[in-house]
Amino acid sequence: MRDRPVPRALIVLLGIAGAVIALFGMREVASILGPVFLALVLVIAVAPVRGWLAGRGAPAWTQVAVPFLIVVLVLLGMVAVVTFSATQLAYLLPTYAEQFQRLLADARTYAGGFGIGNQKIDQAIQAIDVGRLVGVAQTLLSSLVGVLSSLFLIVVLLLAMCLDAPVTSRILAGRHESQAGLVTALTTFAHKTRRYLVVSTVFGLICSALDVAALSVLGVPLPLLWGVLALITNYIPNVGFVLGLIPPALLALLDGGVRQMLLVIGAYCVINVVVQSFILPKFLGDAVGLSTTMTFLSLLVWTFVLGPLGAILAIPLSLLARAVLVDSDPSATWAAALISGAQAPPAPTSEPAEPPPTKTPEPADGRPPAEPRH
Repeated sequence: MRDRPVPRALIVLLGIAGAVIALFGMREVASILGPVFLALVLVIAVAPVRGWLAGRGAPAWTQVAVPFLIVVLVLLGMVAVVTFSATQLAYLLPTYAEQFQRLLADARTYAGGFGIGNQKIDQAIQAIDVGRLVGVAQTLLSSLVGVLSSLFLIVVLLLAMCLDAPVTSRILAGRHESQAGLVTALTTFAHKTRRYLVVSTVFGLICSALDVAALSVLGVPLPLLWGVLALITNYIPNVGFVLGLIPPALLALLDGGVRQMLLVIGAYCVINVVVQSFILPKFLGDAVGLSTTMTFLSLLVWTFVLGPLGAILAIPLSLLARAVLVDSDPSATWAAALISGAQAPPAPTSEPAEPPPTKTPEPADGRPPAEPRH
């Protein structure tokens, strides 16, 4: 009896089932995988510094210490700014209780003008409480404490990966023939991830600086906190701009009313839409290699698996998954084209090419060749 090929539908179902099991398993150990992935991405980001030091003949310990210190100082500085600003926010929110109640009363009067019943308005007002806003600030502080508790693990992982980086680089440079496809895919992943991080960070810093300047001119409290928040949410695809806009817009509403909130929204839209929609794509190019649909799906999947850290690392994690599962397989060209949204190169045809027409050689004396005799 001859072997029957496995149905393609069965292969697809088994692949989906395996992916679901793997994602739920990763979700169970998200507290470990999150710091591991973050440390990996950070080490990839500072790899050019190590390469530059190696090219200058720096000692091995310098090639490890300098990139490690750069990453640690950036992490500690960002955590310090966010912690200080969030503490100020927790003390600032209760002072807006009176303004908040006045806004609710104005909203009640405005809604009543459209014939909305007082009972529904009262239920909506009772559902909104200033204490909930304070609770959000306290939740933010508690989450920062969680980040600080995992910061030690991140630093240890960074040190270990920085120590192993030279050896790993030499192994990948060896290009074993048996794993040439995987090595090439991982090298491409590191290059694309580094380019994505560098370009996104540069333009994120530009947007954040402009946002801080705009908020300072408009008189919105804690502009530095919202600038750091805009920088962090810059790495979240599709919805990051909205997430970075909501807190300063609400605080502007409490502090200066609807007009100030609209000015904040307008300033954010002008700055971020111009930079991220018109300027950033020209510099980023094909570094991401993901279609719009795949980018949004990667945001949903990695946020489900790793939480907020997964939303920030959604693009690098998707690039890693693509490198391991798709780019390392030479026969998966169509899948790579489907993921990136680019047209796949045409497959070679099986028809033999027609031989080029033969040309009769001419005699050396330049006379035409003699006709054959019959």
